[in-house]
Amino acid sequence: MTPQRVNLITLGVADLNRARAFYAALGWEAIESPPEVAFYRMHGMPLGLFGLADLAADQGRADAPLGTGAMTLAQNFPDRAGVDAAFALALRSGASELKQPEAVFWGGYSGYYADPDGHVWELAHNPFWVVNDDGSLTIPEASPDAGAASAE
Repeated sequence: MTPQRVNLITLGVADLNRARAFYAALGWEAIESPPEVAFYRMHGMPLGLFGLADLAADQGRADAPLGTGAMTLAQNFPDRAGVDAAFALALRSGASELKQPEAVFWGGYSGYYADPDGHVWELAHNPFWVVNDDGSLTIPEASPDAGAASAE
């Protein structure tokens, strides 16, 4: 089994009911979960929402202040229109705008929002990657000489 994997992402939230309502407004469907957590089936792994205090206690750090925003979760779309539509839906659903979608230096198109708990989501179109019908990504292999050019 490869060690290069993530099997579950859990976000600490201040108000689980508010978080459930936000993700429901995005069209996400929760799977059957205990009342103190919400799980959403994503392609290949679940996303969990768990109360901040409960998450800190579960980590063995009951008094630890848990922060948000130091990482980015991303969704890729096959085109710019998909990015714009998802961004507008997130804002209508209660997200805070961080950066309007725009053309970016690496040749793609992306924008950022924060969910009601401050978790940062990037919505992007990468013209160098393929978004498959099931939402998974196909990332082309780097050419063998790509590293040599950057090392010069």
